[in-house]
Amino acid sequence: MSWYSILPPLIAIAIVFWRKEVIMALLVAVASSEFLLALQSDGNTLFFTFINTIERVVATASSAGNSRVLLFSILIGALLAYIRESGGVAATVNLLIGKGVAKSKRQVGFLTMFSGIAVFIESNLSVLTAGILSRGLFDKFKMSRARLAYIIDSTSAPVCILILLNGWGAYVLGLLENYELEQSAVSILWGSIGYNFYAIIALLIVAYTIAFDKVHGPMKVAEQKLERLEVNETADKGTKARFMLVPLATLIVSMVGFMFWTGNGDIASGSGSKSVLYATILACVVAYFLLSTSRQFSHHQLVDMGFKGMGELLPLVAIVLLSMTLGASLKELGTGVFVASLVGDYLPLVLVVPMLFVTGAVISFTTGTSWGTFAILIPIGVPLIQALGLPPSLVIAAILGGGVFGDHCSPISDTSAVSAIASGSDLLTHVKTQMPYALFGGALTFIAYLLVSFIVI
Repeated sequence: MSWYSILPPLIAIAIVFWRKEVIMALLVAVASSEFLLALQSDGNTLFFTFINTIERVVATASSAGNSRVLLFSILIGALLAYIRESGGVAATVNLLIGKGVAKSKRQVGFLTMFSGIAVFIESNLSVLTAGILSRGLFDKFKMSRARLAYIIDSTSAPVCILILLNGWGAYVLGLLENYELEQSAVSILWGSIGYNFYAIIALLIVAYTIAFDKVHGPMKVAEQKLERLEVNETADKGTKARFMLVPLATLIVSMVGFMFWTGNGDIASGSGSKSVLYATILACVVAYFLLSTSRQFSHHQLVDMGFKGMGELLPLVAIVLLSMTLGASLKELGTGVFVASLVGDYLPLVLVVPMLFVTGAVISFTTGTSWGTFAILIPIGVPLIQALGLPPSLVIAAILGGGVFGDHCSPISDTSAVSAIASGSDLLTHVKTQMPYALFGGALTFIAYLLVSFIVI
């Protein structure tokens, strides 16, 4: 693959930081990627760039898995509107404070983190549960939504890649089972947990931030300049806590049930995109009936409320769609494969694992997908294990950690957009405030892989 395959994501990232406009950046990046693809074929380049850009968006949206993610991202707006406008958020905040569960910033932070850890079945469910539960509490204790977005984003993926009894584990296991190795794919994957230094360090940094109530860099500036939210959820008069807690419990319990059902009894084999969509729809239905039977809202009021909530999230849903579209286009262009090839064949043995971590981070950062990074790098890492005799679990852990690290830093990641949706934070603010924490964790991880490589290789 040619060097120019790296240009579209670089263009997107440059426009994001220059113009502070994510949708325009993603559109330009998709168009530039399609232009480069059109150059490789005969015909009118400009004409086919225009047509192919449209068709790429259509193809991405028409994918069943992508459609489910987009639908749940829209519908979660209706659910948020129901629990907010009903006064359920304010009532739940008052209940948790009254019960002594959330009496301080530290307690609120750990409640958020532990709720994200507890729902390790699926990363989107993890951020949604923790974000929805904690929005009002963060407002109450004058903590920024940027801090909430950081906590839920930096908890969900690390937990999912460490516990592995979920779709993440099943996905990576499926990639590993294509190869013949001395150890079984399961033992290699479980062995990677102790070597997944980025995920461990990321969780420790989150715990430090909560325990000592310390924020740094752009996050500190965001906290100091904390402005009143346009929609101050905790300022609403509290009604019944069940207006929030029952739909939220429905979301969590049904998500687990649908994972079992779609996996034919094996939760790790369940479909995350199907389960989170079905669970979100069911939670919306439950919230609707709770509010309609309370006689406080009419059917027309609830319909208007739901569509208003969905409308509030349309810009972020557009970002999710365009992020997926860019990822699909870059895959065909070969961007990830080109970046992976930069690892080279002449690295000293002790640098192979650290550079796999860095390469995974760069691929994930430029393509906006950690799972796509795993699919690209595992077929490169496994032959290195076989040819050079490298510790399998160490190599796999470096690839997995690099994918999550790059995703945490990327402004074109759909995971970052979903975290912004769940927390009610601005996407660019979330990326800017989380990046120093991710970079610090990434630097420590690189050093750790370097030290371990000197010891075990």
